[in-house]
Amino acid sequence: NPAYTKRPQSSAEVRKFLDTPFAVEEEETVIDITPPPVEEETVITTPPPAPKPELKSALKSQDNLPLGSAASREEPQTSKSIPWGIIVGVVLAIIAFGGVGGYFLLSGKSPVEEVVLLKEEPKKVTISYTSSLGDNGQYTGFVDEGGRPNGWGKVVFDNGSRYEGNFKNGLRDSTADLKEGENVIKYGYPIGHLREDHKQGEFINDVNIKTNLAGLLDYSYSPVFTAEDVATMADAKVDYDAEDIPTSFKGYRRKNGEIGIRNELWIVPTVGCVDGIVNQLCQRLKAEVGLPDGVEHYGTSGVERIVAFPHNYGCSQLSGDHENTRKVLRDLVLHPNAGAVLVVGLGCENNQPDKFKELLGDYDETRIRFMVSQKVEGDEVEEGMKILRELYAIASKDERVDIPLSELRVGLKCGGSDGFSGITANPLLGVFSDFIVSQGGTTVLTEVPEMFGAETILMNRCATPELFGETVELINDFKNYFLSHGEPVGENPSPGNKAGGISTLEEKALGCTQKCGKSAVRGVLPYGERLQHKGLNLLSAPGNDLVASTALASSGCHIVLFTTGRGTPFGTFVPTMKVSTNSNLAKNKPTWIDFNAGVLVEGQSMAEVFRNFAKKVIAVANGEAAWNERKNYQEIAIFKTGVTL
Repeated sequence: NPAYTKRPQSSAEVRKFLDTPFAVEEEETVIDITPPPVEEETVITTPPPAPKPELKSALKSQDNLPLGSAASREEPQTSKSIPWGIIVGVVLAIIAFGGVGGYFLLSGKSPVEEVVLLKEEPKKVTISYTSSLGDNGQYTGFVDEGGRPNGWGKVVFDNGSRYEGNFKNGLRDSTADLKEGENVIKYGYPIGHLREDHKQGEFINDVNIKTNLAGLLDYSYSPVFTAEDVATMADAKVDYDAEDIPTSFKGYRRKNGEIGIRNELWIVPTVGCVDGIVNQLCQRLKAEVGLPDGVEHYGTSGVERIVAFPHNYGCSQLSGDHENTRKVLRDLVLHPNAGAVLVVGLGCENNQPDKFKELLGDYDETRIRFMVSQKVEGDEVEEGMKILRELYAIASKDERVDIPLSELRVGLKCGGSDGFSGITANPLLGVFSDFIVSQGGTTVLTEVPEMFGAETILMNRCATPELFGETVELINDFKNYFLSHGEPVGENPSPGNKAGGISTLEEKALGCTQKCGKSAVRGVLPYGERLQHKGLNLLSAPGNDLVASTALASSGCHIVLFTTGRGTPFGTFVPTMKVSTNSNLAKNKPTWIDFNAGVLVEGQSMAEVFRNFAKKVIAVANGEAAWNERKNYQEIAIFKTGVTL
C-alpha cells in the first residue's frame, strides 16, 4: 500500500495497513497495442510481439501506482497518424492491478520495446507444517518463494488444535488475545512483555514488546542430571539414527599429542607495528612456493595454506587488557591447525618477545620460531624469508592419519540471527553437539551476553555445583561489565536481528542456547584459556562475531560452526562453516553458506538433515575447504577491555 512508506510502528498502524483496501476499477478496459506496419527501410531493434498482446487495466487513478512507477500522470491520448519512417517516442503505461493480482509495465521509444511482467499475487496452497515445538499439521495459506508460510493462513494440527494468523518470514504474531504487560511466551519461556494490548493474529515485533531483563540476579541450582547420569554419559543422547555417520576423520597428530585438521604455516606479529612485515612475508612465500588460493579440497599431506594474522594490539595496553592480547596470541601460536609458526616482534613493545616465549611454556622450537625486527641487521624481510623456508620444509612432510571423533573440538556460534535461527539452524547444531559429546568429543558455546534470559537453563545443566558457581560468575561478570559502562544488560538485538524477526535479548538467547543441545555442562573457561575438559564447555567472550569466533578458536576448537539468518562472509583462523537458517540466504549467497538448514521448514526431517550435516562437518575436518578458506577470509579479533596509552 503506497500510503505506507515506512514500517508500521504500532499495532494500530499495522491494523490500518492490513485493513486499507486498494482502489480497483470495476470495469476492465481492453486496449489493442498492435504496432503499425513497418516500412522496408525501417530497422527495428527489438522484435515485435506475436501474437497481438492485450493488456487489461483496472486502474482507477494514478494515485494507486506503485512507488517509483515511471508511468505518466497524464490521461492517455489517442496517437495521431504520422509517417512510420520517423522513430516515434511513445510512452504507454497500462497497469492491471486487482483481480489478477499483478500488472504489466509497457514503455519504450519505439512502438514496442520492452514489456516487464511484475510478480503476480501469490495463491493459497496447502502444505505440511511442523511447529517450532514439533507439532505436525496442515497449513493452508500464502507462501514465499521458498515455499514457506508467508502471509495470512491457518494450521490444523494432527492433535486437533488450530491456529489462524499472520505468518511473516520469521516474525511472530500472538496466538491469543493478550493484554498490556503480559508476558509473551516462545520456546516455552517468556521473551518479554507487551507494551500494549494485542489481538490474536496481530504481529508482535521489537516496537511493541519490551525485555524483562534488568541487572544482576540471585540464582539457585536445580540440576537436571544426576551424578550417575554424568558419570555414565547418560546425558549425551542423540535422538536420531547416526549409524551411517563416520566416527573418525583424517587429521594431523602433532608431536605433543594434539590433533589438527589443517596443516598451515602461520606468521604472527607480537605487536601491530610489524603488521606490514608479516603481510609482505606471507605474500612473498606464497608466490615463491606457488601455493594456490581458493582450493576446494586440501590434500593428504604438505602445507595447505600460508596465512598472516595482523592485529592492532601488543602495546599501549595495561593489566588484564594486555594479558588478554598475550593469551590469545599464545593460543594462536600453539594451535594444532598450524604445522609451523613464525612469530615476528618489533623489540620495544609491551608484549616483549622473550616474555612471550615464557608464556608459551614447553613448545617445539623446530616448528615455532621467533624474529625480533629491531635486532636484525639489514633487511628483516630477507631474514624472515630464510626462517620461513626452513619452516615450510619441515611442515611439508606432515601427513594426515586416522583420528577418532572423540578428538574433534567444535566451536558453536551464531551471528546475524533471524526469526528462524531458533527453529532451524541452532537446533541442528544442538543435535550435532550432542552427537559429538556422545562420541567423547568436545563442543564450546560462547557469546555470554546472548545467554542473558536463558542462563538458568545452562546453569541447571551443570554437571556439578562447582560448575554451577562458575557459570553464575561467568554471567554476572559480563553483566557487571555492561553496568560498569552505564549500559543496560538487555540492549542486544541488532537492526539485522530485528528486521529478521527477533524482538528481545531473551528471544535471541533462547534461540542461541539451542546450539549446545541437551548435554551436561562439563567445563567453564575464562576468556583466552585453553580447553581442559571434554564434553560441552562454556567460554567467556562477548557476542561480537569476530571476537567470539576468535575466542572459540583460541580455546582450541578445530572448527567453528556459525549459524546465520542474515549472512556474513568472514572467518576466523580455523575453518568457519556458515549454516543458513533459511533457504533464501543459501540461494542468494552460495559463496558464503556451507550448509542450508532452512530445509527443516520445507519438509525435510531433522533426522535427515542432521545426518547430512554431520557428514559435511566431518568432510571439512578431512580437508574439504569451507567457503571462508576458499575466499581467503581468515582474520583474528581480540577482545579489548582496557585503556589505550
